[in-house]
Amino acid sequence: MFEYSLAHWLAFLSAAVLLNLSPGPDIAFILGHTMRGGKRAGFSALFGVWSGACLHVLMAALGLSAVLAASAVAFSAVKWVGAAYLVWLGIQALRAGGGDGLMKAAREQMPVGKIYRQGVLVSLLNPKVAIFFLAFLPQFVVEGAGPTWAQLMLHGGLIIGVAAFIEPPLVLLGGRLADILKNNRKIERWLDRGLGALFVALGVRLALISH
Repeated sequence: MFEYSLAHWLAFLSAAVLLNLSPGPDIAFILGHTMRGGKRAGFSALFGVWSGACLHVLMAALGLSAVLAASAVAFSAVKWVGAAYLVWLGIQALRAGGGDGLMKAAREQMPVGKIYRQGVLVSLLNPKVAIFFLAFLPQFVVEGAGPTWAQLMLHGGLIIGVAAFIEPPLVLLGGRLADILKNNRKIERWLDRGLGALFVALGVRLALISH
């Protein structure tokens, strides 16, 4: 079980590294919260996104992603809910951007649990992620290497494992930069506004994607 060739692992791990290095909504969400609230907020967002990705892997293994891929109605429903959620988050950040010392306030007032839940939803409500896992993971299923669902779970988990080596250093660097800038109120306000504009843009981008 789970017997693969060296060429298989080289191809899969190379693809996993490139996928995790490519910028996308998840990375933007993580870095946005890091810049706004520091390392603690960044890691909360990171773990939330990873949890959402784990659920996508589970859905791919169980075949639920196939339903989303096949049904235009289901795809549109998830897409519009996700887009509305991102825009709502953006409006909240834009409204907060008018006050002083928002980065400090964000660290003190926004619970890490709330940021974590936002990360789960941002990942989970992106139908393209579900379809990506459904399209990508089966390419690495090898006949005779074990049940299909188990191979999908293994490779999906490894993609998240690769992310564990790539994304935390980004949070640490972003957190250090946030610490340097935290006493500059003008920059604080612009970071809040930038985060809000980013979320709104991601929501619009998600709304414009087609099935």
